[in-house]
Amino acid sequence: MIDFHYELDFKLDNATKYSDWITRIIKMEKSSIGQLDYVFCNDSYLLNINQQYLKHDTFTDIITFDYSQGRQVAGDIFISIDRVRENAKEFVVDFNEELRRVMAHGILHLLGYKDKSVSESIEMRERENEAMRLFHVEQ
Repeated sequence: MIDFHYELDFKLDNATKYSDWITRIIKMEKSSIGQLDYVFCNDSYLLNINQQYLKHDTFTDIITFDYSQGRQVAGDIFISIDRVRENAKEFVVDFNEELRRVMAHGILHLLGYKDKSVSESIEMRERENEAMRLFHVEQ
């Protein structure tokens, strides 16, 4: 089950479309869905989580807590809408495109993809691009 939670004045335009898309990403990787919770928040909310749980004192666009078991994907994905907006401006992309990239990034981490090394980052970006293309595919 995929649930969306909002800790600020923001809502996905079509939550069902996003749920269907996330499901396709997970199925593309031959995995199943457990409990997925997306929490959309602001910078200060996510900074607090970063400090409290990860001992990092920096802003970030996403933090993912992985509760997956085997091929069943489960976790909490926290996304700072403030960072997504800033990143969209910095990278000169549409806000919704950047939001989808970050949402896919979190799922890909839960699916086992990493981005610490250069080669891992390249593979992550390729998978993000595949996931982004799936958003406009109707099932």
